[in-house]
Amino acid sequence: MAQARPGDSALVLRGVGRVLRAMRPGQSDRWVLRDIDLSVARGECVAIVGESGVGKSTLMHLIAGLDRPDAGSIELRDGDHTVRIDQLETDAAARLRGRLLGFVFQAFHLIPHLDIQQNIALPHLLSRGSERDARAAAAELLNRLGLGDRLRALPGELSGGEQQRVALARALVHRPQLVLADEPTGNLDPQTAERALNLLRDEAHAAGAAILMVTHSAQAAAGADRTLRLEPGRLVDQTEPRPAPSGDFDAAH
Repeated sequence: MAQARPGDSALVLRGVGRVLRAMRPGQSDRWVLRDIDLSVARGECVAIVGESGVGKSTLMHLIAGLDRPDAGSIELRDGDHTVRIDQLETDAAARLRGRLLGFVFQAFHLIPHLDIQQNIALPHLLSRGSERDARAAAAELLNRLGLGDRLRALPGELSGGEQQRVALARALVHRPQLVLADEPTGNLDPQTAERALNLLRDEAHAAGAAILMVTHSAQAAAGADRTLRLEPGRLVDQTEPRPAPSGDFDAAH
């Protein structure tokens, strides 16, 4: 298993697999993911890299409970116990997702007709219900992210970097156990991307949340505590040295 560092695990995958079903006569079913093991500790930032089509987005959908694995189990930390999100019905998975998970996307997905305080407050409202608490939490995060004077601004009035800060705040406002980030800096220039990643790590660490990020960016992956490469059938921890070729291999070549 791709192991977490010491500490309570926010996420544990054991033997997870997902089959792509054949759509045409003569085609065969294909395992997109197979025997995937992963453990991510609270407060840890883990980056997953890999070629396009290897299954990174599929893996994120499974963890979020948007799809079900064909094999294995997916456990999320919920207070002092764990929950298998892969066993929940659709409505129960949605409720758990709203409480325990935060999301950061390459496209920011801000609601254009809501001001940025309202955009950030929305997950808090959905998970806990108090409008006053949600607005206060949103305002506090915006102050920490340097946007405290823009509470009433609409998303279209912000720069790309400012919109990404709003998206980060929205992912963290309800104090999730795990933040899932899909190419979180894909639309940003290198300097803005570095600032956004630092903010994400700092705010998530302060909240005790884990981060699982899929990215093609070497810069983004370099800032993670661990970088894993998703290859067919396995996750390879790139922080560990690869074994040297055997003598037999050398002799054959």
